[in-house]
Amino acid sequence: MPEKTTSKNNYYRAVGRRKQSVAVVKLMKGKGDIIVNEKPASEYFLGNEAYVHNLKAPLELLSKSSEMNVEVKVDGGGLRGQSDAIRLGIARSLVEMSEDFRTSLKKHGYLTRDPRKKERKKPGLRKARKSPQFSKR
Repeated sequence: MPEKTTSKNNYYRAVGRRKQSVAVVKLMKGKGDIIVNEKPASEYFLGNEAYVHNLKAPLELLSKSSEMNVEVKVDGGGLRGQSDAIRLGIARSLVEMSEDFRTSLKKHGYLTRDPRKKERKKPGLRKARKSPQFSKR
């Protein structure tokens, strides 16, 4: 659950998850920097500006992208899952900051965790659903 920290550390913390990715997000006052695993977001998601735009979406919706610094530690999964996990974490920390943001974030679907995960492999099959090739002879 998102927690507000003491006044000594003036930030809002939340966790976002998607597929195998887990992102711990710290949201604080600043000039709009987004740091992912101690690298700028554009460098971390190099060549995938869509992922950077995706994780900035809740901040841009509320016009907070130039006022808030975001610091993220993300682990597991691929870049798409990590981007979605960060987006959920940012949205949850914005709600922790002010409950007034909840309605607009909820309406755009930023507070809903995507529950889809990879289906497990079944015995006798090549993947989750792919069956071995049939041979008549």
